Formats: sequence, C-alpha cells, structure tokens
Amino acid sequence: MNKGNVWLVGAGPGDAGLITVKGLRCIQSADVIVHDRLVNSELIAQVSDHCEIINVGKEHDYHPIPQEEINQILVRHAQAGKRVVRLKGGDPYVFGRGGEEAEVLAQHGIKFEVIPGISASIGGLAYAGIPVTHRNYASSFHVVTGHTSQGNEQQNWEILAQLEGTLVILMGMTRLMEICQQLMLYGKSPTTPAAVIMYASHPKQKSVIGTLETLAAKAEEQDLHAPALIVVGDVVNLGTRLSFSPTDGAIHE
Repeated sequence: MNKGNVWLVGAGPGDAGLITVKGLRCIQSADVIVHDRLVNSELIAQVSDHCEIINVGKEHDYHPIPQEEINQILVRHAQAGKRVVRLKGGDPYVFGRGGEEAEVLAQHGIKFEVIPGISASIGGLAYAGIPVTHRNYASSFHVVTGHTSQGNEQQNWEILAQLEGTLVILMGMTRLMEICQQLMLYGKSPTTPAAVIMYASHPKQKSVIGTLETLAAKAEEQDLHAPALIVVGDVVNLGTRLSFSPTDGAIHE
C-alpha cells in the first residue's frame, strides 16, 4: 500500500473564519483529523462522514496523549495510506511543535505539507484592538513562550527587558506575576502598558489592559486564565481606541 500524506494545518487563533482556504479544503477531504484542544469545533464539523476524528489536546501540566504518541498516530495512519490532517491552533511552527512532528514524518519517509495559520501572537492582538507594530509606537515585535521544554528553565528576562518594540508572551499565564516582576527588575518601567487577552478571537474573548505593575492583579480580579497571551509595549494603549466587533466577513449592502 502506498503511504498517505500528512498536512500540518494551522487553524488560527480561535475564530473559525480565520482558517485559510487551503486549510479548509484539506479538512474537508481528510480521512483522519488529529486536532488540538483549542481548535474551533466549527472546523471539526466540516469533515466528511467517513473521517476519523482524534482529539490529542493538551492542557497545562496535563498531557493525556504524550507528544511521542501523537507523532506515532500521524505515522501510523499515513503508513496505512490515509490522508491525515494535523490540525493545530494558531500556526504549526509557532510554538506548536509542528517542527518536531515534521521531523518525525521526514524520518519515516512520509510526504507532508505545512499550511500556515494565523498565529495568536499577531491575530490575537488584532482582535483586541492592538496592532503588533505601529509606526509611532513599535517598529519591531518579539514573540516568546512563557515556559520552555524543560519546564523550570527560564527565559532570559534581562535581555528581553532591554528590547524595544512589542513583546508577546504565549503560554505564560501561570507565571504572569513573575514575568511582570522580572521585566521590571531588569529595567522595564512599572508604567509600561501591558495586557492579557484570553480566548483571543473567539466569541468568549476577554481582555484586560494595565501596566506591568498592575496587570497581574487586574487579570486575577477579572478571572483571566489560560488560554491567554500577554502583550507588553506602547501599542497596548491603542486597544481601547481600535477595538472592534468581529463580523462574518461578508460584505452586506
């Protein structure tokens, strides 16, 4: 039997309408969908009747299906000649472990294709009215993860605190207070604008704007929790002026 193919598809940050045309076509023609926890259920509803759906979602400190097993699921179904879609939140290669999965597929000689998605680090900010760059406020942006592969290993906050532009931190909510404290410790002003955006671009989206000094307390007061992203920088101040109500994207007369 010929080996099947695997498509590593980015589902975007939450709004099902942000999937690419190519990504949606792959979902609709897949024999197997292997999806993350945060993928919008509206996308899963697009599969064909014969498609097998496998939920391999993870939560913080709770990985019921280890990454190594996910890799083998992809290999096993592809070797059985199936069209496999690995549907991942955001973009497969932005802290989505898509690179690791692609390596395994390549090692097994399985054909694969990456279909990029809109990363929450950009699209999530936009849905909260925060442009990741702006000519008058930020000419660069930096995206980091709030935790590393070793778990207890820390980012170099001393270096990150010295960077100009916008700092976006994914998967950092459990360390929000520590992150803010570290950035202030290494030179960021306590009055630096900062925000938390929970369920970015999803109908349940909720955000709070403050400063490095006040953000952790405000987020706790508003009961903001993972999944959420943290953004630090002057562009945050635009969030109150540039916020909008999402539509279906259709142009109505």
